[in-house]
Amino acid sequence: MDPLGAPSQFVDVDTLPSWGDSCQDELNSSDTTAEIFQEDTVRSPFLYNKDVNGKVVLWKGDVALLNCTAIVNTSNESLTDKNPVSESIFMLAGPDLKEDLQKLKGCRTGEAKLTKGFNLAARFIIHTVGPKYKNRYRTAAESSLYSCYRNVLQLAKEQSMSSLGFCVINSAKRGYPLEDATHIALRTVRRFLEIHGETIEKVVFAVSDLEEGTYQKLLPLYFPRSLKEENRSLPYLPADIGNAEGEPVVPERQIRISEKPGAPEDNQEEEDEGLGVDLSFIGSHAFARMEGDIDKQRKLILQGQLSEAALQKQHQRNYNRWLCQARSEDLSDIASLKALYQTGVDNCGRTVMVVVGRNIPVTLIDMDKALLYFIHVMDHIAVKEYVLVYFHTLTSEYNHLDSDFLKKLYDVVDVKYKRNLKAVYFVHPTFRSKVSTWFFTTFSVSGLKDKIHHVDSLHQLFSAISPEQIDFPPFVLEYDARENGPYYTSYPPSPDL
Repeated sequence: MDPLGAPSQFVDVDTLPSWGDSCQDELNSSDTTAEIFQEDTVRSPFLYNKDVNGKVVLWKGDVALLNCTAIVNTSNESLTDKNPVSESIFMLAGPDLKEDLQKLKGCRTGEAKLTKGFNLAARFIIHTVGPKYKNRYRTAAESSLYSCYRNVLQLAKEQSMSSLGFCVINSAKRGYPLEDATHIALRTVRRFLEIHGETIEKVVFAVSDLEEGTYQKLLPLYFPRSLKEENRSLPYLPADIGNAEGEPVVPERQIRISEKPGAPEDNQEEEDEGLGVDLSFIGSHAFARMEGDIDKQRKLILQGQLSEAALQKQHQRNYNRWLCQARSEDLSDIASLKALYQTGVDNCGRTVMVVVGRNIPVTLIDMDKALLYFIHVMDHIAVKEYVLVYFHTLTSEYNHLDSDFLKKLYDVVDVKYKRNLKAVYFVHPTFRSKVSTWFFTTFSVSGLKDKIHHVDSLHQLFSAISPEQIDFPPFVLEYDARENGPYYTSYPPSPDL
């Protein structure tokens, strides 16, 4: 790579191991997609892609030292910022860089501008300006930071650059939270490589000691290195993963256009039910219908004059807040209980989720965290039809979920949970639990009673779900064999519960 005879301090990007090559011993497996993902299991929106991973490098070091086609400099609007990245680039590039920058006459936030690399090993420098971060203007900051990465990549594509070295654009000086910014950086690069990957051979994320841990933690979410890592990372994706290009999505600001203005739409009720609907449906009449003023809607809610559809949207926003908290909070203590897990599919091909009542020490744990964990695990499951198997086996009064908690859970979760829940198999119920369930489904919630099926023995359960499709806690098998007698010789394997 140019320039020939570069000083030894420079690092050729072609010598750096790609992200796809890291941790191969741990991640390599002969497991196939069919073995890891059951039929109809929801896949990550960021699929395992060996070719894309081969283009990405995570490197701890100074971006100014990279020998590649172009490196990225993060600066201010006048391109005179004094931050560690810029100072290193200016020092190594030499005085000619300052003269070249004066010709650019500054750079707006989110834009990208090009200069030569001068004495650097990199042929070019792409200069960009990250946003100043304030909580009250978070949406604007997210959009601006996305624009930084997107415009840098677009400029690299237009200039036929084969390799690109990114610094961390969100400088600490501008106050952008590192983890939030890293999500935007990684998903924007991922989406760009999916669409325009043939134009760029290498993208290097050059990070410092302080930034490396965050990138190591979040890279598997957007660049999973195996099918197992893809499956494992899915629950940790944030609520907003951007659109097809990684751009932040703000549903409240999107315009909705109707095919027939003024006429009711057949699928209106379904469209208002969930966040996953397409809010950019386009008809043939421009601006036929637009989303109403959000502030006015909130005022009408307080006055009790808002429609059912708008109340559903308010509920959706509330659920999204719970979901964001669930994805940001440490829930490892709840996960260690192994009270909720995904297993196989039922006879209709629907995902089976298992709840183990005896593993829920209600009096010893924070039940709000338990609710967060339920949302964390179930959000991507509930987008398709699923069933719940609840093992009430050998529970005590210390394991019983009270009706207030269950009502709160039912009220908080998104409508997709209720719509796609097709059955609840209540295994080994007691007389007391049957009575409690009847009262709860009759007087506290609606639409659930017909989905509850009390199952006194596993043999009855197997009429709906094959035994090979359920991971049983050992004590459930032992109890059922003792109470109902064995009826097959070998039980399916069980998780360590």
